[in-house]
Amino acid sequence: MALKPTIHKFRISLSDTNRDIYDAGQITIAQHPSETVDRMMARVLALCFHWQPELALTKGLSTTEEPDLWVKSLDQQIRLWVDIGEPSLDRIKKACRVADRVDVFTFNSKSEVWWDQVKNKVHQYDANIYRFGHSGIEALSQVVERSMDLSVMISDESVYVDSEKGSFEISLENLHSHV
Repeated sequence: MALKPTIHKFRISLSDTNRDIYDAGQITIAQHPSETVDRMMARVLALCFHWQPELALTKGLSTTEEPDLWVKSLDQQIRLWVDIGEPSLDRIKKACRVADRVDVFTFNSKSEVWWDQVKNKVHQYDANIYRFGHSGIEALSQVVERSMDLSVMISDESVYVDSEKGSFEISLENLHSHV
């Protein structure tokens, strides 16, 4: 019998001072049985970073043919492809072929090793690479519940998250920019 995903519901109040976006919304996110809480929260933060009405969560880990988040046009063209983690250069190359914009958010203790392996080759592709601070993601993940209210503020190179369980600062480092 296959394990079922764990469903989380987040009510988010967002202040993105970098893009002058002030909004609120609710997201329901399915945490795949093999997905860590750290990775799920990186998905939530990437969603906040790209907050827009057309942004959608995908099947994520359930399928290798889709990113974690995307924006599609009315004619089903992929406008934005967002991967979480440490994708292979082949995956980044594929994403760049099918999407107008590709963003990768790395977040864990392996991200520095991954970045050292790809940084001299990733410039060949039209991708933006970001790194969430691992310690901040890890601290936030310790307080995650199935239903939460989050206040998220993005300012410069930091993401500030407030919840009933505490306040967290997660650094956001731009490793490579194409845009």
